[in-house]
Amino acid sequence: MAGPSVISIEDFNALIREELPFAWEQGFRVEHLAAGEARVRMPIDQAHLRPGGTVSGPTMMGLADYTMYAIVLSRIGRVKMAVTTNLNANFLRLPPPKDLIAEGRLLKLGRRLAYGEVTIFSQGEDEPVCHVTSTYSLPPGKK
Repeated sequence: MAGPSVISIEDFNALIREELPFAWEQGFRVEHLAAGEARVRMPIDQAHLRPGGTVSGPTMMGLADYTMYAIVLSRIGRVKMAVTTNLNANFLRLPPPKDLIAEGRLLKLGRRLAYGEVTIFSQGEDEPVCHVTSTYSLPPGKK
């Protein structure tokens, strides 16, 4: 079981509203945050769908990146310049037009890099729709 996050959900939300308002406007909401783990919900509407009525890949990748940022900050605190250096997404099945739930965990936190994974589910579904691995670059001295 993970310990407490070093940044609260409220402080994380404030950082997002101040520094990444486009992400806040997407409706991403952290539901759980502990040291090295997070669960984030994204409400889905017509703007997130691709032809065929399924949630688009860029929508899922954005949710995964947002979740990874929350996971990294849960361990290092309010660090604005922790940035994505790699994101690899595997789309596993077509998600229906329902809210997406991202569950992520940090696998390794080093001095300069953080590596984690995010699994995305459609609300009420047991099978994942997307699995993402990601690496973040950390500013010097921020572990």
